Amino acid sequence: MSPVAALERIAFLLERSLAPTYRAKAFRTAASVVAGLPADEVARRVSAGSLAKVKGIGPKTAQVVEEAYRGRVPAYLVRVTEESGGPLVDGGTELRRRLRGDCHLHSDWSDGGSPIREMAGTAAALGHDWAVLTDHSPRLTVARGLSAERLRDQRAELAALAASWAPFRLLSGIECDILDEGSLDQESELLDELDLVVVSVHSKLRMDAGAMTRRMVTAVRDPRSDVLGHCTGRLLGDPGRPESAFDADEVFAACAETGTAVEINCRPERLDPPRRLLRRAVAAGTLFSIDTDAHAPGQLDWQPYGCARAEECGVPVERIINTWTADELMAWAGTRRTPSRTDART
Repeated sequence: MSPVAALERIAFLLERSLAPTYRAKAFRTAASVVAGLPADEVARRVSAGSLAKVKGIGPKTAQVVEEAYRGRVPAYLVRVTEESGGPLVDGGTELRRRLRGDCHLHSDWSDGGSPIREMAGTAAALGHDWAVLTDHSPRLTVARGLSAERLRDQRAELAALAASWAPFRLLSGIECDILDEGSLDQESELLDELDLVVVSVHSKLRMDAGAMTRRMVTAVRDPRSDVLGHCTGRLLGDPGRPESAFDADEVFAACAETGTAVEINCRPERLDPPRRLLRRAVAAGTLFSIDTDAHAPGQLDWQPYGCARAEECGVPVERIINTWTADELMAWAGTRRTPSRTDART
């Protein structure tokens, strides 16, 4: 294993285990620095023990480079593989093999930690045929949400990069804030041009249940809404965040009627919706999207969390939009932009 590959693998496993961002970033930064050094300089610095003097390389990352350069499996990689390299969860294995893509991921254009190219390359390496880039919309300023102008610039970059990772396809999308009254936080004409739109509530999560229900139903009835993201807004752990209050049956009925998919969010601190609501969405007849909501490359490997929950709660495979080809997904989303909405695959 090359030093760069060892550093990147460590970063991937740290991201996969939801380790503090600074730890993974240190290894990704070191990988980038080493990749940019001439081979003879790496050899000289390994011999002299001076790698840690290079900006962007610290004592731990230098040791990884030295061990990999000398043909050994770095001790740090061995340790993090033992801690974080195994299966994430029991169950869902067969369903994960049926998935072709991921409808919800972020890059460093908003609050993700890695460039588009790195996110796309990792998704392809994990076996995806496609993924949808869904950086945040303008109102979420804390996450550097994209203005209409920045979103158009991002789409231009996607088009320019498309050939570099073919046949894998990175589709253009957005995670669009659901505003207080249920409207969507981006220009309607621009949303019409995107391949897929995930809509999510990120503000006023403690809104009165009746108002929250109306807000969410209004959003999913918008013909530009393809996927309802992390519907309860909960965060697990300490301190965590409680679920938003809303009439789940009414919201899921609206999703089933309009063909808006309910996201099964795979982030380990979300796992949203909870099982009891996921079963109600199944009963309501909704479509589903099993998504990582990844903000770093290693997090793109989180789909098993959602697959296990989908399997446990009886989600029919034929109602999971991630099992479709990119062309099928885009045709379905494109049909939904017309005045006569349909919940059928086309």
